Order: sequence, then structure tokens, then C-alpha cells
Amino acid sequence: MGLWQRLLRYRYQVFVRHLGWELAGNLPGQEVDQFDRADTLYVVAVRQDNGSVVGCARLLPTLKPYLLSEVFPQLLGGLQPPARGDIWELSRFAAMDPAVTDSPQGQVSSPYALALVKAAQRCAARRGATELITVSPVAIGRLLRVNGIDACRGGPVCQVGSEALCAYRIKTTLTARVTEVRELAQ
Repeated sequence: MGLWQRLLRYRYQVFVRHLGWELAGNLPGQEVDQFDRADTLYVVAVRQDNGSVVGCARLLPTLKPYLLSEVFPQLLGGLQPPARGDIWELSRFAAMDPAVTDSPQGQVSSPYALALVKAAQRCAARRGATELITVSPVAIGRLLRVNGIDACRGGPVCQVGSEALCAYRIKTTLTARVTEVRELAQ
């Protein structure tokens, strides 16, 4: 099975099975949505010992519709969603090894999480992004700042279902070094 198929199966396992998201229009056992387009980039963490996917991040230029602009604009507190070539959205972020943990909270403490964020920053920066914008639980914002990632809130905290979510703005960097992460273009 190719990396693209393994990525879609991983996303299904994390977002649908573990987190319980009700997402329409997916193929059985795969998670894909309208933001998985030809101009979307993917950063995928793969275990070196067995090739299994243990993390992913989706990067979208904000010049076309993206998750924050279309689904969660309330997280911007009335501001217009960014629509610039130097601001990219980071979405469908997960860093969880299903072979090690069955808990969605496992992705917060995953050894892959910080490496994956830094790899996403580097990937976007190489394409001209100076900033990433993302929708994340409030706890993720704290995790980013504690680990030295230049992140700040991009709007108010909003309760969405059972989750306190916020838009975060993350500066990009070209200095992160990650060896176990592969970029994947669809």
C-alpha cells in the first residue's frame, strides 16, 4: 500500500475512530475532505522500523478556501480569514502511534508531535510562508509555547461541541531539523 493510502487510513483511525469526529463523504476506512486538493501539501511522520504512519500535517495556502475560513471563521473573532500567499493553514495535524497508544490524548505527549510541527514549519517556509494558522484545542497552544514554538492566539477561545478551540498563528522557521518525516504531495 502506498504512502497516500496509508495516510488516509491513519487519518481515519485518528480523527474518526479515536476522536469520534463525524465526517461525511469518506470512503470506508479513509478520511479525506474538500481541502485535500492538488495544491495541498502533506507532512507525514513514518516509523523507520516498519513504515507505519505515526503523524501527519496538512498544509494549505490561504489563497483558496481552507478549514478555518470555511468551517471555523468564528475563531477569528470577526476578523477576515487570511487570504495571502505567505500565510498557510496547518490542519489535520495528528501525532499518535496507534501501535503504542489507543488514547487521543497520546498525540499531545507523542515524541513525534514537536518534530512534526517543526517539519511543517520548515516545509511551509520553503514555499514562502512566514506564518501558519491553525484550529486547535487550547491545550495544544500551551504545548506549542512550552516547547518554544512561536505561537499566539489568532482570536477568541470558542466552545465547539465538547472542545475549547482557538485559532493559533505560528511563525515558520527554516532551522528545524527532522529526519523521520517525509513530505507527500497528492
